[in-house]
Amino acid sequence: MLKDFEMKKKEDKDALNVEIKELQTRLLQQQQLLVKEKLPVIVLIEGWAAAGKGSLIKELISEIDPRFYHVVSPTVIPESEERYPFLYQYIKTIPVNGKITFMDSGWMENVVRKYLRHEITKAEYRRRMRQINEFERQLRDGGYLVLKVFLHISREEQYSRLHDLAESPQTEWRVNREDLWQYKEYKRFVAAYDEFMEKTHHTIGWQVLDGSRRKTAIRDALRLLVQKIDRGLEAGRYVGNTPDGEFPLRKMPKLSEVDLTPTIDDEEYKKELKKLQTRLSELHNIIYRRKIPVILCYEGWDAAGKGGNIRRLTYALDPRGFDVHPIASPLPHELNRHYLWRFWTRLPKTGHICIFDRTWYGRVMVERLEGFCGEKDWKRAYYEINEFERMLTDWGAVVLKFWIHVDKDTQLARFTDRQNTPEKQWKITDEDWRNREKWDQYEVAVDEMLQKTSTKNAPWFIIESNDKKYARIKTLRIIVKALEKACEKHFEQILE
Repeated sequence: MLKDFEMKKKEDKDALNVEIKELQTRLLQQQQLLVKEKLPVIVLIEGWAAAGKGSLIKELISEIDPRFYHVVSPTVIPESEERYPFLYQYIKTIPVNGKITFMDSGWMENVVRKYLRHEITKAEYRRRMRQINEFERQLRDGGYLVLKVFLHISREEQYSRLHDLAESPQTEWRVNREDLWQYKEYKRFVAAYDEFMEKTHHTIGWQVLDGSRRKTAIRDALRLLVQKIDRGLEAGRYVGNTPDGEFPLRKMPKLSEVDLTPTIDDEEYKKELKKLQTRLSELHNIIYRRKIPVILCYEGWDAAGKGGNIRRLTYALDPRGFDVHPIASPLPHELNRHYLWRFWTRLPKTGHICIFDRTWYGRVMVERLEGFCGEKDWKRAYYEINEFERMLTDWGAVVLKFWIHVDKDTQLARFTDRQNTPEKQWKITDEDWRNREKWDQYEVAVDEMLQKTSTKNAPWFIIESNDKKYARIKTLRIIVKALEKACEKHFEQILE
């Protein structure tokens, strides 16, 4: 793309100014339509140091309403955010419906620089490009309009601009070691940028602009943005189909095939609980030191015992090293973003444990059955969720998912007990009774969820919970075993 790029010929300045003004006016008109139609837009501006990325964004936003756009510059990543998955810092900035996010550099610059500095391996480099393709496709399929622009200048032009910036006391601060290194390694960067764009072009194409012609670049960027928004407004919110591809899945039984009779006597329960909690406390210290993130997901029938199960788990943990996220209906600002956004923004730092009481699987259960999303949306979600969880395990996270299971009679007995016990009445709602009426529909949805999303790296475990004590011990055993395995694997990697 860059090697064969032909620089633009000089154009009439007055004609360019007229066209730029017309396009800026058109963009302002479109902005109000975006708000009305609730269409979100992401504009990614990548390019060479000193190519004029900041100036270009300034012109793009000059005439539009600042209440409905946001500019982010994630080039410098705080150390605290390096402890999250690679895409975390970009996903957290995606706009709500109807607004525009302009990004001054992003995932391309981050990945290419780390690769050329040998901070990530070739395998990790390719893995990140795959994740970027998945991320961009999920945005597109979720209705986002995404424009990716690369601002290109020659090595000679870059030298001239960096030199002028460095010579002025007012602008010398804008030239840093990274910029000078990029200029020195210009040919390597050309090759790396070309490879990156070729590998991340098929879902959302790259647009290369001539940064040496400032006015021309502004006009071309405005044209591209206005055209993309026009097409989006005309076509309406895009809804993608289920992507092609497979994940390595574990065979799961149907809920109706699960034997719910296992129990544990009180004496054994107390003995095992103390032993497992002690071991879990030790492992919590180890995963903190080795910076292994842990994500524990709880789903299950109402009154199945998720809360009690989580309490026995957290009792063994250092409160400074874990968070429990009870997931309810999305808030307005969450509902107006991609459905996975509110889970990305709740992920743990490396070395910490995150416990989700209800999860992203609401997409294929309650949202599916209550009509909160379309059929294409929830059918596509199985694949998107598998991709999301693969990103987490690629990052090094331990991901365990528990379905806390009871039969209908046990649930009814617990509902009745809650309703008839004053101090427990807060636990039972009209919604619980309504959900119970849809038990059979939910069972079909859960069976499909277990079959399609129990991957080898992020498995589901069905926890028999007619006996709550048995369920707690089984869950703790699974967690302890998985953490021991993760710590052992991490130690082996260090030795290598």
